[in-house]
Amino acid sequence: MNTLFDLKGKTALVTGCDTGLGMGMAIGLASAGANIVGASIVDNANDTAQAVQAKGVSFTYHQVDIGDRSALYQFIADVISQHKKIDIVVNNAGIIMRKPAAEHPDEYWDKVMSINLDAQFILGREFGRHMIEQGGGKMIFTCSLLSFQGGINVPGYTASKSAVAGLVRAFANEWGSKGICVNGIAPGYIATNNTQALREDPERSKSILDRIPAGRWGVPEDFMGPVVFLASDASNYVNGTVLFVDGGWMAR
Repeated sequence: MNTLFDLKGKTALVTGCDTGLGMGMAIGLASAGANIVGASIVDNANDTAQAVQAKGVSFTYHQVDIGDRSALYQFIADVISQHKKIDIVVNNAGIIMRKPAAEHPDEYWDKVMSINLDAQFILGREFGRHMIEQGGGKMIFTCSLLSFQGGINVPGYTASKSAVAGLVRAFANEWGSKGICVNGIAPGYIATNNTQALREDPERSKSILDRIPAGRWGVPEDFMGPVVFLASDASNYVNGTVLFVDGGWMAR
């Protein structure tokens, strides 16, 4: 059974790896034996690097602003050139910008769409082509509960994450016959930078916790198992689905 989840000898690209869910998923993949290629907008991901390397695998870091189209294409070229084979892609990097819909400026909308949707499509397309050429692979997108719900004060984020769930299905339909599994993970309310404003609002925090059957905010470590499952042979017949990791939120 353990061999089903074994990622030894595989290379996984994880975007947004410096903190939060990306860091948790990178460490989870490393724990299963995968070498990690990490990418984020910040200068370094030293905490992630240290945790990954402690698992006995390699960590290579690329700094990139995926909202910058030319930088994104250069990053993709660099990764493919330097690492030759990318077996797993975790399209995780994203941004959230909060303002009521009637006041939500074009600048917020454009920035969120550029990072959360445009870059996800380009990364998926380019690494999907790479996986077709190499005969297969696993691609995992970070979706959201707001891929399925409306949210409050985050219309751009909701629209982008709804579209990402659509990309999961579209890519899966085209690439399933080519040995590529494309799936998504929809995080619930997780204690990360993106939810700090909610956690610091006593009323919103209470209303959220009251709905979660698990009775707690999620943590990045909750994503280690799910990402390993979707990246491994254990999920070879799982394609085009979005896995909720939400403490039961969507069951309510």
